[in-house]
Parts: sequence; structure tokens; C-alpha cells
Amino acid sequence: MQRIRLRYTKRGRLRFTSHRDFQRAFERALRRAEVPMAYSAGFTPHPKVSYANAAPTGTGSEAEYLEIALTAPRDPETLRVLLDESLPTGLDIVDAVEARTSGLADRLTASVWALRLDGVDPVDAERAVEAFTKADTVEVQRMTKNGVRTFDARPAVVQLETHRSQPDASIGSAGAADVALLAGPSDQPCAILRLVVRHVTPAVRPDDVLSGLRAVADLAPPVPAAVTRLAQGLLDEETGTVTDPLAPDREAAEALTAAPAAAATAPTPEGSA
Repeated sequence: MQRIRLRYTKRGRLRFTSHRDFQRAFERALRRAEVPMAYSAGFTPHPKVSYANAAPTGTGSEAEYLEIALTAPRDPETLRVLLDESLPTGLDIVDAVEARTSGLADRLTASVWALRLDGVDPVDAERAVEAFTKADTVEVQRMTKNGVRTFDARPAVVQLETHRSQPDASIGSAGAADVALLAGPSDQPCAILRLVVRHVTPAVRPDDVLSGLRAVADLAPPVPAAVTRLAQGLLDEETGTVTDPLAPDREAAEALTAAPAAAATAPTPEGSA
């Protein structure tokens, strides 16, 4: 059995698709691409697909991850192209590697988000961000199936800062549609926030941070924020950066490829035939 790990996006209008919507679209894409999927046992077999930490409905993302199990080996890049062609534009498969290490979900410990706040002056956003980061606790409320839950959102926030200009490489790698979306109309004030948040329990989402900004600084955007996840992976505590969770699989594959080449070029011991 071969396992392939994929990174996919939710761009443009397809940011409003739910996780269930994506699951249905992806399973149709697997059938169209004739992927030799492994199936679960039991009375209702289903393709072995493992999803990890999906973004909330209504948020865009450049960094969603899943893993599939195959019954026959396939080249990851060829498989990526076939699946990408079988999905609607906006749900794009942008990376694929063979799983050569364990624990993909364990490497998704933090996310980088970009939040566009239309109608908010960047100066006001900076004041609110400063108040949030200086606060020891920021209590927010969220409606759950068991009623209203109150929790402290502050410990999960690693970084929160404002950007006055259009998103670039310093904020993250976004698709062209989402760069335009994050930039906002040029004829009105627009603040852009960059947020790095740990994956904790209960999960602290971008809308929780916005609720915290409202609580500590009365920052209330006149229209809903446009939110895009730019990256997720393992958090480097020293630098506050989020690393590529597929990098260990690539490194393992490169090491496996390099080993035979190194053996072939190794010098022959003296005296050997």
C-alpha cells in the first residue's frame, strides 16, 4: 500500500465550500482520475482518505492537507496533475509527496493567517493589535452545540501584526485571486493583519481573534473580514515561523535516491577484484 500526501487550496468563491462539500468533490475527482484507492473494510467501504485540520467554511486557504492510501504505486506529481484537472478551479492540488515519515497531523501545530479588514484604518488596527498583544488574557465567547463557551484566546496567538501594503512574500504565498482579495479596494481604508496561531484545544480561530480585538480595543470592522490561511505546519518557537509539513517526506525521498548513487561512486577498496 502506498500513501500520498497532498496540499490543496480553497481560493476565490470556493472558500465558501464546506469541508463536506470538498470531500464529495474530492471523491468524485478520485474516480475521474481512476486513482487505485484502498478502501476500508466492513459493510460500507469508503476510500481511505485522511483529512487534517480543515479550514472553517468561508475562509480561504493555501495550505490544506490530506493523505490517501493506494493499492498500486503511482508517481506523486503525475497523480497531482490528474487530480487537479478533475477538481473545479479554486480547489487546486498544488503539491504531492509520497509519505515516507509518520505523523503528518502531528506536524500541523500552527497556522499563518491573513485577515483583510475593509473599512478599518490601519492606524486603528495597529492600536488594537498593540492592546491585544500587551494583554495578559483576552476572553472571548463562542457559541457551541452545548451553549456559549468562554475561553482565553491570548495564549494561542504567537504573532499578530499589521501590514499597510498589499500582501507579498513577507505575509505568505497566496494565489493571485486571494492576493487581490486581501489587497482590498484602493478607494477605502483597509487594514491587513498577519496572524500566527498555535493549534490548541479549544481551537482559536481567526474570528476568535477578531472578537478579542473588539473586546480589548473596540475594533469592529463594518463588513466581515476576508480571511485566508497562508500556511500551516510545525511551529518554530524561536523564530515564530511555520515550516512546511511535507519537507520531511521530501528529505527522506532525496536521501533514499542519493544512497544508491553514493554507493555507485564510492572508491573500490585496494586489492579488490
